[in-house]
Amino acid sequence: MKQIVSIARPPEPHWVGDGFPVRSVINPNMEGVSPFLLLDYGGPMEFSPADVQKGVDSHPHRGFETVTLVWQGTVDHRDSSGNKGSIGPGDVQWMTAASGVVHEEKHGAEFTRNGGVFEVAQLWVNLPAKDKMSQPKYQELLKSSIPVVDLHGGTARIVAGKFGDTVGPAKTFTPINVWDIDLEDGGKSTLPAPGGHNAVIFVAHGKLMVGDEEIANGEVATFDMEGDGIEIEAVAGTKALVLTGEPIDEPVVAHGPFVMNSFEEIRQAVYDYQSGKMGVLD
Repeated sequence: MKQIVSIARPPEPHWVGDGFPVRSVINPNMEGVSPFLLLDYGGPMEFSPADVQKGVDSHPHRGFETVTLVWQGTVDHRDSSGNKGSIGPGDVQWMTAASGVVHEEKHGAEFTRNGGVFEVAQLWVNLPAKDKMSQPKYQELLKSSIPVVDLHGGTARIVAGKFGDTVGPAKTFTPINVWDIDLEDGGKSTLPAPGGHNAVIFVAHGKLMVGDEEIANGEVATFDMEGDGIEIEAVAGTKALVLTGEPIDEPVVAHGPFVMNSFEEIRQAVYDYQSGKMGVLD
C-alpha cells in the first residue's frame, strides 16, 4: 500500500475574478504532485441573484490542461478556438490549452438570475514538452457519460483513467486517474492507485483515515510512488478528489497562465498572446 508522505493544511482563500472564491490546495511548488500543477477549490458559497454574470473575463493559457469539476451551480465557458458550453452539477470540462487559447469562465446565466450555492474545483494538468505546442482541444464530459463504481458505503466517479475494469471518458496525454469520491461515515475502500504514480487526495468535505493518519476537511495528502493501492475510511460523510499520475520528469517553469519548460518559452508565450497569436474573444 502507498503511504502518506505529507499533509498540507488548507491555504488562505482568494478570489479569481469576481465569481470564484478559491483555495489553491495544490500549487506548482509542491513536491510529489506531478503531472498535476494546481488545484483550486472554489466554495461552497451562496451567491445572490444578479443581472450580470460573475466570473473571470478573457485570459490566456498555454502548455497544460484545465479540468473544471462542477459540484454545485453552473459554469459557462467560451474560448478562442470556437468552443463553448455550459456545465452543471456532476459535469466536467476538460480544456487542453496546449499551444494557446484565450477563454472566459462565468457563472451560468440561469444560476446568475436565480442565485444559489456555487462549488467547483479546477485542476491544472501538465503536458509533456512534446505536446505543449499541440493543437488545443476541448472535452465536455456530462454527468451521464461519467461511470460510477460502487464502494463500501459510497461511490467513485471515474472521470479519467480507470478504476479496476471501469474506464473514464476523458482522453489524456499521459497516464492519470481522476476519481470523484463520496463516502458515508464508516465507508471504506482500497483505491487501486498504481505503483509508479504520484498520488494525491484532497478532502473537500468530511474526514478520511489512511491507516492511523487523518486527512481533515480542506487538507491535501501526498503519497509515495512505490506502493500499490491506498486504503481509506471515512470518519464522517466525505467528498474527496483522488488524483494519481505518472510524473513528467521535465523542468517546470510557471508564469501566471503559462506553464512551459524554459524561461525563453515563457517569454515567447507572453509575446504570442500579446500579438494575438492565441486568438481573441469578441
